[in-house]
Amino acid sequence: MYARMVIFNLGPGMRTMAQTLIEGANALYKAQKGFKDVTYFGDEGAGEYGSFSIWESKEDAEAAAGAVNPKIEEAMSGVSLGPPRFRLFEVFKPNAP
Repeated sequence: MYARMVIFNLGPGMRTMAQTLIEGANALYKAQKGFKDVTYFGDEGAGEYGSFSIWESKEDAEAAAGAVNPKIEEAMSGVSLGPPRFRLFEVFKPNAP
């Protein structure tokens, strides 16, 4: 499995705007092939928010990035204090004893 992390900064006190953006992103994620789960997080004081999504395969995560990233960037245009940061990670678990 693979995880995608998106982090963006809206500035302090913008939780309502973050929730609006996240609701739009949530529908986009769920429509993508290989989507498993997503968790959203935020620091209202710092104005940073983001998502941590899980994908069945690296190919699914990369395909989702190609479909979703431009829409996220467009939605944040003029609202975010900078461009969102996108990262891809392999998900693994330690060997059980």
